[in-house]
Amino acid sequence: MMCAQGITETRVAQSRTLDVPASSVSIVIPALNEALDLPETLRRARAIPEVSEIIVVDAGSTDATREIAERAGCRVLSAIQPSRGGQLRIGCLAATGDAIILLHADTWLPENAGKALLTTLLDPCVVGGGFWKTFRERHYLMLGSRARCALRLHLFGRVLGDQAMFVRRTSLEAIGGVPDMPLMEEFELCRKLRALGRLALADATVVTSVRRFIERGILRTYLRMGWVTLKYCLGAKPESLRKIYERK
Repeated sequence: MMCAQGITETRVAQSRTLDVPASSVSIVIPALNEALDLPETLRRARAIPEVSEIIVVDAGSTDATREIAERAGCRVLSAIQPSRGGQLRIGCLAATGDAIILLHADTWLPENAGKALLTTLLDPCVVGGGFWKTFRERHYLMLGSRARCALRLHLFGRVLGDQAMFVRRTSLEAIGGVPDMPLMEEFELCRKLRALGRLALADATVVTSVRRFIERGILRTYLRMGWVTLKYCLGAKPESLRKIYERK
């Protein structure tokens, strides 16, 4: 845990970088066999004027994921093994934008995402956050997703990965980058960022897929996510939790 003096020194160092507003946005996408969803995700991401680069970090796809990303003009990097936290870490280390969006391959950004993000970061107290979220496929068990985004942030100080998390690059550097974890990386990232400043929701809405919920059962998936989060808070290792989360 960072001592009080360490937190103060980090905040002072970061405050020196906030005089110049963020103006460019990098997108980092961790991928593994995402050929089905990636083309539309990239098409929408490339339509955002403020996006200066898109980095796809592939973890050994056996489908056309890499070729799709390369044809779309993305910078394609490789990860030795599938690990969302590890892949995001690789991509963020290579990113050059003032702000970085951590984007799931099946999550669609609206055209105003860049403007909304940069407007949110005009507040020097905001170090990162995410977007409001809805689901593409309608299902009564998935209703209320926007309300849950607000409650999750205000009650627990958290943003989920499928909300297209974003962060100031300087803030990410100050906390040592994205945690290299196979699971719960967004939980740990939010915790570390809160030591620097405030998380916020940008005034734009992303649209994501419920495919994994439907494949594994919606209620079952929600219960499993809650159980994994509880075990992590009680000290369980991410490696063991990954086995629970990915169980068929």
